[in-house]
Amino acid sequence: MVRPLDIRRNPRFTSRVSAELLYLFRHALLRDAAYQVQIPGDRARLHALALATIEGVCGGRPAEPPPLEAGEESAVDGHATDPFALELAMHARVAAPALLPLYLRRAAEVAQRTFRPEEEACWAELAGVCAPEERGTALVRAASAALLRGGAKRALPLLEEALEVHRRRGARRGEMTALWMLGTVHQHLGRMDLAEGLLEQAREIARETGDLRSEGALLGTMGITQLETGRAEPAERTFLRALALHRESDDRRNEGLVLGNLAILYQDSGRVALAEETFREAIRIHREVGNRRSEGLAIGNLATVYSESGRAELAEQTGRQALAIHREVGNRRGEGAALQNLAVLSRDLGRPDEEEHLLRQALAIHREVGNRRSEGTTLDALAGCFKDAGRIELAERTYAESLAIHREIGQRRNEGITTGNLAGLYLETGRAGEAERAYEKALELDRATGNRHFEGVHLCGLAAVFAITGRGGPARERWSEGTGVLGSIKAEASIRQITKSMRSTCAKAGVPALDA
Repeated sequence: MVRPLDIRRNPRFTSRVSAELLYLFRHALLRDAAYQVQIPGDRARLHALALATIEGVCGGRPAEPPPLEAGEESAVDGHATDPFALELAMHARVAAPALLPLYLRRAAEVAQRTFRPEEEACWAELAGVCAPEERGTALVRAASAALLRGGAKRALPLLEEALEVHRRRGARRGEMTALWMLGTVHQHLGRMDLAEGLLEQAREIARETGDLRSEGALLGTMGITQLETGRAEPAERTFLRALALHRESDDRRNEGLVLGNLAILYQDSGRVALAEETFREAIRIHREVGNRRSEGLAIGNLATVYSESGRAELAEQTGRQALAIHREVGNRRGEGAALQNLAVLSRDLGRPDEEEHLLRQALAIHREVGNRRSEGTTLDALAGCFKDAGRIELAERTYAESLAIHREIGQRRNEGITTGNLAGLYLETGRAGEAERAYEKALELDRATGNRHFEGVHLCGLAAVFAITGRGGPARERWSEGTGVLGSIKAEASIRQITKSMRSTCAKAGVPALDA
């Protein structure tokens, strides 16, 4: 005979669980049991009563929203039922299926505005119950929500289905939007050649249909792909073409976004004054059009310019301004990114305890909103923090955790960066063989994803390994190659940093520095 578990007397539970939690646990079980014993008809009547009661308290049922349009922003006006939209969808699912599309749509858009995790599921379910002409757009929005939460692999089948739906209906704008999102997803997965081909197909449809706004926005996405694969000059030309189209079509919102990307390119190529000026111009436009969310992101990027140009106090002040905006608009993803940037600044200012605290805050937010990509990069930064503090075993475990996330979501670019950081840990702890293998793996990933900056950094790291293991000739060759790559993209700050690290490594090993 199996005896029931009495959680009141079991020390395995009572030693760890408060009386309040025990009550809630038992209450939830009782509630579920009571629900399950209802016959279906009674259950449906209870759901109908709950639905009608909530609608009554909120002043009635909201109006039918406008049709979902591919590529268009949501146009649903707010309503008093919105805080309860997800619950109303649950009641409608059982008692009033005809109302399910209405409340799923509202629940999805509320979740989108407030960065709630249920957004993806709401759009995906809506795709199964909405009007046939809206199905493709609902699938694209479900994929977009998945991507925002680090679910690039989940987004792929949704987009492939959306593309098929739009093509079957002959909906060219919908087809363009699905191709565009597919390209963006493959970009996130590090499949840059495939991404560019899909984006070019989408751009051809934009040109064919005379859609200047979409063509400009697509060029902006293509420019990001080029920038991330180390092709700074083509990326700059692409961004400038996008900017011209946005100005021609008077699309101020996208003009501000492209200016922000151009500013990042200028910053990466060492044109700090131009980057600062361009970020400021982007911020002015974001304020003009009321794009508070992008304003916060651009201000955060401007803070990094201040940091890299030695204006630490102004950088911290500006970074906190960005953080305040993200909190104001409820952008939890942006808040996590801002905390991560402030952590880097704290490290540069010699405040390691504050750095770790901020990184842990950022990590908690990334996990809360399901931002797996940033969770992986924050773990990488935390591992570096542990390494600097001499907590080598913890650092190594944290790098491994970061790598597992990069691999899970297909982030090969970040996998290469973290693998190189792990190689640096091996090098610092005297494990030259492991460091060499890790640097070789990192370089393979850097080259596959076109990451020229870290290819240069990791070539220099490999050169240091060769130097301390008595291979002077190959060491100098790798050093020259690595600094040449970094010089070609004007990464002067990185050259200074890795030169200082290389000299320290060579001095400890008693071998000549590679730049001697």
